[in-house]
Amino acid sequence: MSVRRGQRPARPATRLSWLLCCSALLSPAAGYVIVSSVSWAVTNEVDEELDSASTEEALPALLEDSGSIWQRSFPASAHKEDAHLPPPPGAARARPPPAPPGMFSYRRESGPRLRPGTARFLAHASAWGCLATVSAHEKIPGLPFGNCLPLSDGPLNNSTGVPFFYVTPRDPAVADLMKNPMASLLLPESEGEFCRKNIVDPEDPRCARLTLTGQMIAVSPEEVEFAKQAMFSRHPVMRKWPRQYEWFFMKMRIEHIWLQKWYGGVSDISKEDYFKAVPRKA
Repeated sequence: MSVRRGQRPARPATRLSWLLCCSALLSPAAGYVIVSSVSWAVTNEVDEELDSASTEEALPALLEDSGSIWQRSFPASAHKEDAHLPPPPGAARARPPPAPPGMFSYRRESGPRLRPGTARFLAHASAWGCLATVSAHEKIPGLPFGNCLPLSDGPLNNSTGVPFFYVTPRDPAVADLMKNPMASLLLPESEGEFCRKNIVDPEDPRCARLTLTGQMIAVSPEEVEFAKQAMFSRHPVMRKWPRQYEWFFMKMRIEHIWLQKWYGGVSDISKEDYFKAVPRKA
């Protein structure tokens, strides 16, 4: 091989190193395969791309479980209560197909007629919520002020859809309400077990959240007994709270209902549809 003056011939080791680098860069691509029409292997490298490209039209629907937003792609035996028990003597030990931890599926958003029931479910299943008031504090007058409060819309067997609270005048949120009774209440589905069990991030729009806005009022004497049943049945420790803090019951007189359970904004639910709906899981 002729070599011009001033140039050095390429060494075989250099060519080999270049080929190894190329193969190392391209090899991860072989690890991504489409398993089925509704499942992906999600890794850190594609999380961001998947989130940005996900739309209701592009994402496939899952009819496997109508009560779930996300459903792990495990074999059916994994969902049985006795799946963890050893097989009976003499029985062949079947090996279930492996399920990568990053496999997931999900369903589409339910129709408008089901949204009031989902909103009532969140109102009844929530043990606490984030209450936003208009601050009356001298350092932040007129600014939003948020606080997490325990609540209940009734005993477990009696959902009213109206959130009740057991509060003290010393709470900053209550001091705000004495000046301006208008407030917003956020009830996230992540407060329960559903989103954690189904590997849904609490900030994911598919993890439903309900926002109620209205006027916070003190419970009337005629309704105090029901308020006690509602709060103390869900939060028994409240009975032992120090009495010197002058606890009393409040409730929200709901004016607007907003539900988010998918991409693309929130749904406005009428009060009529909300109060006549039967609670159902999102």
